[in-house]
Amino acid sequence: EIANVAGILRDVIDEIPPGIDWVLQVDGHTDDVPLRPGAEFADNWELSQARALSVVRYMVNTLGLPPARLSANGFGEYQPVNPDDSAQARAQNRRIELKFTGK
Repeated sequence: EIANVAGILRDVIDEIPPGIDWVLQVDGHTDDVPLRPGAEFADNWELSQARALSVVRYMVNTLGLPPARLSANGFGEYQPVNPDDSAQARAQNRRIELKFTGK
C-alpha cells in the first residue's frame, strides 16, 4: 500500500503549485504494551519513531520520493485508534499513518 501511495504522489508531484510547501508526514504508532527489558528500543516512543523512519527510508531509497518532502514522527501509544484492551485493538494501534500536509 505504501508503494501505491508513493506512486500516486510521484505522478502528481509536478502538478503541485510551487507556492505550496508540502510534506508527506509519516506517523508511527504502537500499542500500549511496555517493551520488555533489553529490547532493541527503550520504549514505545522510540519504537514508533523507528517504525516511521523505516517507512520514510523505504520511500526515499526504494520508491524514489524526495527526502526533503518527508518527515518521520513517532507517537508511541498515545494516540490509539482503538482503546479496548484486546489483542485485536492492540494490533489496530500498531500502525503507520500517512498525512499530506503543509510544512
